[in-house]
Amino acid sequence: MNSLKEKYQRLVSVIKDLGPSVIAFSGGVDSTLVVKATLDSGIDYLAVTGVSPTTPRTDIEDVSKLVRELKLKHRFIRTDEHKKTEFIKNDGLRCYYCKDTLFSRLKEIATSEGYKNVLEGSNLDDLRDYRPGRKACSDHGVKSPLCEAGITKSQVRELLKMLGLWIWDKPSSPCLSSRIAYGVAITQEALSMVEKAEELMRRLGFRAFRVRHHGELARIEIAEEEMPRVFDPEVRRYIVDGLLDIGYKFVTLDLEGFISGKMNRLLNERKGLAI
Repeated sequence: MNSLKEKYQRLVSVIKDLGPSVIAFSGGVDSTLVVKATLDSGIDYLAVTGVSPTTPRTDIEDVSKLVRELKLKHRFIRTDEHKKTEFIKNDGLRCYYCKDTLFSRLKEIATSEGYKNVLEGSNLDDLRDYRPGRKACSDHGVKSPLCEAGITKSQVRELLKMLGLWIWDKPSSPCLSSRIAYGVAITQEALSMVEKAEELMRRLGFRAFRVRHHGELARIEIAEEEMPRVFDPEVRRYIVDGLLDIGYKFVTLDLEGFISGKMNRLLNERKGLAI
């Protein structure tokens, strides 16, 4: 099975076989492809988006736009992972606690409203990375149709482009808590600082970047091809002044550039954190 169309038909078939489902819809490329394939499968469904202080505002806006454009059966729900001690302490299982909270809510909705399964958007590449949220999938019996259909991240983007969906080239956008260094408590203040800092970077036109929160220090990761702009004196001054105003005491640039999941390096030598 080599062609993109065949891959997509395989995905649609997988979802059709799963039957009526609740879909965890974040507004990212992976869950958008799952939602589109679900629409094309013809099964009954409900797309659900969990919202908390860890959710980037831009993701909520993207979800709302896609709901309108695709005429989705959709619901926003509030989640409370940010109130839980095990999440706030921000160890290597943070993502597990977040997904566990979300999937518990989605399972409740599925059970009470007559849906057979809960679906989420992990792709084949995610199985090769440190993803503690995968255990939450297993714990709750959540299905990952992209994995079952053998679809990688690059194929997700290719399929969305083939289907004419504008979101195909959206940069990955994990929750705001992923910007906070392991061991630094996840507080409302820290989440707010990160969101404001990344909004400042977006206003400057940067696309592939992260503002990593190390307490009083902000470490900016930017894609290599975009990095030269940071050295423009006016741009650099705007970034520094803006992040100092937000509350950071130190503003640094990571010369290695943007690498998704780089924070996980902090876990490599720690024991008892991986699932």
